[in-house]
Formats: sequence, C-alpha cells, structure tokens
Amino acid sequence: MGRKILAVDDEPSIVKLVSATLTARGYEVVIAHNGEQALDKAQLEHPDLIVLDIMMPKMDGREVQRRLQANPKTKSIPVIFLSAIGDLDSQLDTLEDGDVEYLTKPFDPKELAEYVDAMLDPAKRGEISKHRSQQIGKLRKMVEIMHRPHDT
Repeated sequence: MGRKILAVDDEPSIVKLVSATLTARGYEVVIAHNGEQALDKAQLEHPDLIVLDIMMPKMDGREVQRRLQANPKTKSIPVIFLSAIGDLDSQLDTLEDGDVEYLTKPFDPKELAEYVDAMLDPAKRGEISKHRSQQIGKLRKMVEIMHRPHDT
C-alpha cells in the first residue's frame, strides 16, 4: 500500500467519496467520523496527511487542527480542510492559520487527489505555497470589498 491518509468527516457519503478517490490513487485510507476519533487515529496511525472536515459535532476541524499542532507527535502532519463553509472570512482565517489547504464542498475528486499528491511531494510543495499565497491575496481582496460600507 501507498502512503496513509486520514479522512475525517461526519457525513458517511463524503468519507466514502474521499476514501474511494484516494484509494484509487494508491493511498491507504483510514477513516474517522468526528474530531475525537481524528485525534486518536492521528496518534495511532501516523498518517502522512489528513483530509479534515471543519463542521463536525462535538469538536470541529479547527479545534482538531489546533490540538494536532500542539502535539509534537502530530504537528508536522499536513492538513487539507474540506468544508461546506463558504464564508470568505472563515476561508481566509483558515489559510492564514498555517500549513493547510482548503477545498469547499462540493469538491471535485480529481482536484482533491491532485492536492493530496502535491502536498505529499516535496518537489511540489513550493507550487502549493505559491497557490496558497495567491488564494490568500484573492480572498483578502474579496473580504475587503465585502466589508466596505455600501452607499445607499
């Protein structure tokens, strides 16, 4: 088997789609359905990358990410947030928060697989960083426009 990915989402259909997409690409996929399971499996399974939903019951993905970052055993695991949250402020905060990527649901399985491939390939990490910087720049502009006072 290939490298190990932890897929975390409370929606069974999303977990199934992520798992099928990444298994077809040769990855071993481990599944968690909530934040607590994600933390446990990250410790036990030592995944190479985590695909993490943001909105989950009990513990959301951002809290999971904070706890992963606080733990020396899990802090270096890259994360792709996969979320239905379309709020631009939220996306900007997430991208600026560190070594994470952000895809919104519904997502293109091919795009997810390409993100995973790129994040796990050291030669492509520079491309990912450049893409993240471009995304942050675009989101900042959109957020700035949204927060401008409107003339009525």
